[in-house]
Formats: sequence, C-alpha cells, structure tokens
Amino acid sequence: MAPVPKGSTVAVTGAAGFIGGWVVRGLLDRGYRVRACVRDTNDGTKTDFLRQMPGYASGRLTLHSANLDEAGCFDDVFSGCQGVCHVSHVSTYDDPEYMRGVCEHVIASINNSGTVNRVVVTSSIAAIISEADLQELVRRPVFYEDRYPDEESPKRTTERGEGYSMGKVELERLFTDAAEAHGGWDCIRVCPADNVGPILSAHQKDMGPWQHNIEMMLLGKYYQNGAYRPWMTVDVRDDADCHIRLLENVNVQNGERYIAWSTDTRNVEDVCASIDRLLPELGHATPEVTDNFPERIQAREAEMRAIWAQCELRNDRICSVTGATFRPLDESIRDCVESLLSVAKVKPLLRDGFKPAQSLEPLSHGV
Repeated sequence: MAPVPKGSTVAVTGAAGFIGGWVVRGLLDRGYRVRACVRDTNDGTKTDFLRQMPGYASGRLTLHSANLDEAGCFDDVFSGCQGVCHVSHVSTYDDPEYMRGVCEHVIASINNSGTVNRVVVTSSIAAIISEADLQELVRRPVFYEDRYPDEESPKRTTERGEGYSMGKVELERLFTDAAEAHGGWDCIRVCPADNVGPILSAHQKDMGPWQHNIEMMLLGKYYQNGAYRPWMTVDVRDDADCHIRLLENVNVQNGERYIAWSTDTRNVEDVCASIDRLLPELGHATPEVTDNFPERIQAREAEMRAIWAQCELRNDRICSVTGATFRPLDESIRDCVESLLSVAKVKPLLRDGFKPAQSLEPLSHGV
C-alpha cells in the first residue's frame, strides 16, 4: 500500500501514554492532523498536556474518548484517517482470548474506515528476546528483526511470566494477517526497546517501567531487573520518530518488522550511578540496588549476566530503510531525570549536607 501522505490525518491510540504522547507531538511537528485517542478526554491529569500542544487550539489536534475494551470505539475516529499508530496496550496480556478480541475490534474499525492505508503497530522487544530458557540466548545470541523467542518451549506459558511476549507476538500476526486479507491497508510492526527519556506529563512517570525505575532511583530505592537483564534502550523521542518514519516510508511493505533501539545496553546499577555522573549539580545520593530474587536465582547472577553480555543487538534494518538515528543513553537518562524533577515534581534523595543550587539565596548586586 501507499505511505501516508504528509499533512494527512493520523489517529494515535494510547495517546496519553509515554510513547503515544511523543508520537502525537512528532506528528504535529511534521504538519499532520492528529486524532489523539485516550480512555477519557475529561481526565485532565492525563490529557491536559495534549491540549497544551501546538495544534490543539487551531483544531489540527483533536482528542477522542475511546475505551479500548469496547468494540466499535474507533469506528468514528478512524473514518477519514489515512494512517493509524496503534500504540495502546490492552489491560492484560495473560488472557489470550481477551487480547485477541481487542485486536479484532480494532482491526474491524480499520477495515470499516474506508480510508486507512497504513497502520504502524507497536509491539515490543519482548516479542524478539524474551526466552523462557536463557540457554536459547546462547544458541541464538543475535537480536534482530527475524528472531522470535522459542515458541516450542514448554516453559513458555503465561503462568511463567511469558504472557506479555506471547501476546505481542500474536498481536503482530493478527494485524499482519488481517491487512493481507483485506488488501486495502498494510501493517508495519515496530518493536521498541526499553524506552527512556523525558516525560511530557506527570502521570507518565507511572506509565511504563523504565521512567518509573529512574524515579525510584531518584527516591533512593530500586530493584534488580528480571533475570539480571541489562537495560536495552531507545530514547522515547527516537522511538516516536521511528513510528512516524515507518508511516511515511515508500520502501516498506505489509508485515515487515523493525526494532527501535539504539543498541546501547547498561546494567541497572550503572544506570543509577549515571544520574550523579551526568548531573553532579543535583547531589543525588546514589543508593544500592535491592535484589529481591530468591537465593537460587542470586546464585546464578554471574551466569545470567554473562549470557546477556554475549548477546548482540542490531539495528541495521531500521537505520538503512528509514534513515533513523538514535540518541546515546546518557542523553536519555539526563533528560528523563530533569523531566521527572520539573514535570512530575519528584523530590530526589540528596547526599547528606548537600544544598542544591536552586536552594541558595540569590547573590546581591547592591552598590
């Protein structure tokens, strides 16, 4: 199918979220008309930041209430749109029947629109790297778009915590197959990594694990990552840019899959230490990581870290096809911290006796 014409109308589901909010902003900056879909437009704590964006006062940005769990909720919104960025999460990925039902009614709204010709669906690197058996990472250590988790593993179940990865894999296939069957629109799949970067609204500090983890670091308490996995990051602004580039691109086709990540990795304790290194003026009291894993898992820490360390992250495909570039993680951490302080008013734990610069009395310049 054709790419989305520049300046046309694009609907964004999950527009109040961390990624969705930046997709809305990026589309507006590129001159698009945007229909931002949120659960409740009257919830100002989650929507006021959208109303403050350029384009809202003129009507180029409009807000629409759409409860993802209700069939037909996107019928009116998608009608007249040329593109859709389906960023929104379902309520749970541990109920496959429910997850499929939500996908099916979103797809029905796309089919019924009569105008949508490209849909960018937000998946996750969990649909690429999440293995129930870490030894599979030893066998297949290169992380790129054609890699899928070992779906034949008997350990790959919702009960063992694989529901999110399983759900994202199925979401990708449902939308791709639906687009092929319809023939009038295509589905491009984007798998973002661990999103880090500035929040746009105070509520977003709780909408996604990675910025919330940095908030907890600022407050003096945070926890070891699952299976001692290092952070594998993408700046949320770059992630949004990838979504938009895939909407516009003339060289992509239905079902193609792209990873959005910088290939930067960092262990959780090093992310925390980076706060004081990048912002020494803040005086952050760097805490120790809390490791709540059972002793049998802690005993395997060195083994697990070694397995992750030998993995190779690749972003050749999205860079070559779209021309996307990625910020370094240091920039993402710095901007995330500063937004948590200024937007969410997080009060960080400071070193004993440290007085931040903003607390000092202004200098007198009397004659």
